[in-house]
Amino acid sequence: MTHQPEPAARLPSGASHCLALAGPTASGKSAASLAIAARWPVEIVSVDSALVYRGMDIGTAKPTPQEQVQVPHHLIDIRDPLQAYSAAEFARDARPLVQAINARGRTALFVGGTMLYFKALMQGMDDMPAADAAVRERIAGRAAELGWPAMHAELARVDPVTAQRLFPNDSQRIQRALEVFELAGRPISALQTGEQAAQASLFAPRHFLSLEPQDRAWLHARIAQRFDAMLAAGFLDEVRALRARGDLHPDLPSMRCVGYRQAWEILDASGGGTPSAAQSQHWRELGIAATRQLAKRQITWLRSMTERCTIACDAPDALEQVLQAAQAALEPRP
Repeated sequence: MTHQPEPAARLPSGASHCLALAGPTASGKSAASLAIAARWPVEIVSVDSALVYRGMDIGTAKPTPQEQVQVPHHLIDIRDPLQAYSAAEFARDARPLVQAINARGRTALFVGGTMLYFKALMQGMDDMPAADAAVRERIAGRAAELGWPAMHAELARVDPVTAQRLFPNDSQRIQRALEVFELAGRPISALQTGEQAAQASLFAPRHFLSLEPQDRAWLHARIAQRFDAMLAAGFLDEVRALRARGDLHPDLPSMRCVGYRQAWEILDASGGGTPSAAQSQHWRELGIAATRQLAKRQITWLRSMTERCTIACDAPDALEQVLQAAQAALEPRP
């Protein structure tokens, strides 16, 4: 087990000590976070909407059991794939974690790529209406008839702020935004109060590190390599087991995670059996393309977060730069 330094002095009451490490998928966040944890007394808080689900390990690149023993991880495996988990719930769960981690003399290290979770943590967010199956089904039915770009145009009429940051084919987020508007009578972008923003500021990371590629081709190659590693590790069997439960379906937020949706479709096409070589190759291409689109959305989000400290993840000394930035945050000069 990696040696942990002695706990730092405890923080004053009411203060919070946390560091954030964000970046697109496959940018090296996990390795960097473990390197930070090897040098300073931190506990990792996952900022990932897929890692919350139990039984979804391979396709989410979940930290291994050994890595979770090496350094404490939080907000992993806290939901069954049948359950939803919102950004507001994440912020509500994360804030007491920061207090508990600080009380142990440690720093909360937020690591992940779900930018809406970072936004909820740093800016606050009102509790959103619970998911409504009937409303979702109605929206999905209209989308099947009109297409998601048309639903995106509809969202732009009622919530232009949210529509501006979503791609026209981002079905999951468009559906949720329309659902919230129908249930709450207000757009998601308006569901934020000054009181919550003030509360959030107490827990917002004072240092926000962002791993971003200078060369997209480097990231695309990493995405393909990691997806191939997932395939070799049994990703399809993992989805087959989830599908065999009988209570899950492809419209659930969990099953709409990148890679899982595409795997479900391939298993449907093959009748649940072993896909043909052509089907397997098609799934690989779909999965990699979807992951690249996810990375593009994550980078777009990050570029709007002006408070971040950007580190080129494709630089030869990227890890050294991360550790230097972490040192500046965790060992401030008097």
